[in-house]
This record gives sequence, structure tokens and C-alpha cells, in this order.
Amino acid sequence: MIDIQKAKQELKKYVSNYDIQNNRIRVKIGHIERTATIAKEIAKNMKLSEEDIQLAELIGLLHDIGRFEQVKRYNTFFDKDSVNHGELGVQILFEKDFIRDFIEDKQYDEVIKKSILNHNRNKENIETKNEKEILHSKIIRDADKTDILYMLTFEDKETAWGSANIEKEKISDEIYREFKEDKAIHYEKRKTAVDALVSHFAYVYDFEDEHSLQIVKDKGYFDKIYQRFEFEDKETQEKIRQIYEMVRECMEKNGEKSK
Repeated sequence: MIDIQKAKQELKKYVSNYDIQNNRIRVKIGHIERTATIAKEIAKNMKLSEEDIQLAELIGLLHDIGRFEQVKRYNTFFDKDSVNHGELGVQILFEKDFIRDFIEDKQYDEVIKKSILNHNRNKENIETKNEKEILHSKIIRDADKTDILYMLTFEDKETAWGSANIEKEKISDEIYREFKEDKAIHYEKRKTAVDALVSHFAYVYDFEDEHSLQIVKDKGYFDKIYQRFEFEDKETQEKIRQIYEMVRECMEKNGEKSK
């Protein structure tokens, strides 16, 4: 079986190599801990085996391990301005077999690797045909998004969206079009902090598990995020209002399906 307590101790040891006074590092430590717990809860709700429940929690602990080195090197969370943190995490864990510090058994390596690589991709870009890898990719993607939305309800705006003056910025035409028409955001096309906000609203279309989306709905995360902003540019304010209404409509449709 998987020794979760050992994995937690090893992660704590690894993180101690970084500046825990750095706000970005602090944010990611809390995010990882909560995401692991959410992943475990999702797996339990799906009535998976104890093995898969433990594996889901372990992947939650490891999914953002690349973030710490990303912050150290580039002082940013934005992959388009630095490096793909999922790919960096896999490199850190598997290039020199660091993964063995977290789990001795090699049988889960491919599931862990694929889940980390897939966790920050849109659902149509998940790269695997293996059922177990798909299952755990879906779990970590949902757990990750659920906690990110929670974090965005209270975290300071500069840490969350890369700008303390986000309300002075505007939404890019292409990002607005992508949300309205494609229901998905290509992160590399984001130009402003408002674009990053829109990409977070687009999570509503990317959840795999109805239970996860129900958590987000019950907690009112999208409502709380929307209520944080009053944009100076009236056109941007109106576009964000329209986006928010589309999010609410999607949440309501999901609620009807789950009844």
C-alpha cells in the first residue's frame, strides 16, 4: 500500500529547501495540501478501492511539485511566461528517480506521471488511453480546479492573477471569443490579468465529475469571485457580467442533470 504519511513528510522536507516566507510558495503549500484532501474525497465519493483512494491523495500531494522550482527560477505561476509546471514536476520526480522518496513501489509510476502531465491541460488534450491513467487524471484535474477556485475567493489579486490593478485592465477580444464560442481558453493566448480571470471562469466547462462541480456550486465560489471585481472599463465589466451569467447557466444545467 501507499504510505501517505511518509509522502507528506518527504514533501515537507523538499519544500523546506525553498523560501517559505515567499507568498507564492506559501500559497502553493496550502493548495497542495487541500488538493490532496479533495482528491481523496472525490475518489471516496466514486467508491474506488482503498488503493485508488490513496493513489489519488498521493497524486494530489505531487501534482504541483514543479511550482516551487518555477517560482524560484521565474518568480511567477504563469506557465506562458516561464515553463510548463506539470512537465517540470515530472522532470523533478522522475529524471533522477526522486519519486522513490515518496513511494517505493514502481507499479504506479506511469499513472502518477501521466496524471501530473495532464492536470493542467484542457480535457481534450489529455494524453493517455490507459483507463487507470485517465481516471486519476480526471480526479486530480477536478481536485486542482476545485481548490484553485476556493483560493481565488480570498487570495490577494496580485498573487492570484498577477496584477494588483486587475480592475484597470481589459479583456482581450480573442479570450472573450474563446470563452463564448469554444468554452475553453488557450492559456498561451492570455495577454492580461483579466484574461487569466476568464480562464478561471472557464473551469466550469472543464470539470469531469458532477460531484466536484456540485461542491463548487454549493460553496458559491464563482459567485464570490465575480463579486470581487468592479472593472473601470465599462465594456470589460459588461463582458465579465455576460461570462458570469454563462457560468451560472452552466451550473444550473449541471444541477438539473444530477437530479
